[in-house]
Amino acid sequence: MSIVCKSGSEIDKMRRSGRIVRQVLEAAREAVAPGVSTMDLERVAERTIRDLGAKPAFKGYYDYPCVLCTSVNDEIVHGIPSARRMLKAGDIVSIDCGVVLNGYYGDSAITVPVGDTITPELQKLLEVTRESLFHGIEAARVGNTVGDVGAAVQQLVEANGFSVVREFVGHGIGTKLHEDPQIPNYGTPGHGPKLRDGMVLAIEPMVNIGGPGTRVLDDKWTAVTEDGSYSAHFEHCIAVTRDGPVILTE
Repeated sequence: MSIVCKSGSEIDKMRRSGRIVRQVLEAAREAVAPGVSTMDLERVAERTIRDLGAKPAFKGYYDYPCVLCTSVNDEIVHGIPSARRMLKAGDIVSIDCGVVLNGYYGDSAITVPVGDTITPELQKLLEVTRESLFHGIEAARVGNTVGDVGAAVQQLVEANGFSVVREFVGHGIGTKLHEDPQIPNYGTPGHGPKLRDGMVLAIEPMVNIGGPGTRVLDDKWTAVTEDGSYSAHFEHCIAVTRDGPVILTE
């Protein structure tokens, strides 16, 4: 395992990438509405990335065809935008975006309700998933371990009756989209690599209403829940510093 710690100037560059990711996600969020297709969100994101002077991180990565991943309802991650996939009132859509600017990557995800009302269960799913992300971030402190981060996410999720996905995990990030170490959303406190000043991590809980099982569709990308239950996904890039975790994608 080769974990790269970043300098202060490198973290500043990653903060710039992170801000662009956030602007792209906000533009996509504003476009979410009943009757909009996931390809409509893709077009908004592609235009915003271009206008902000960055390059998409996902498009072309292992031949992935788009700048966004748009995962609807029981889709967990890596849903491919499509003009045929129309959003309906009451759906939820996870929007995941990465960019590269001056050689440094940013990566973040949000899950958005479609329309004015979703069920109380889905509202709880979104709230718990987002809160679990911040629990994981809070545990990302110098001297703690990767296991502390995963355990913080897992404990909150399972205390609320949901389950964490195990096949897909967070990751280090920097001059590559995916670097060491992997950051599972489950774990044992005190186990795994120790967190050091200058590590930059993408923490990204993926939480299912039902069981944790997953399967990948025939498109070889879209991961869905095995039991058809709905799933939510939130992600931030954070720097581990002596002063505590710093979110780079706000």
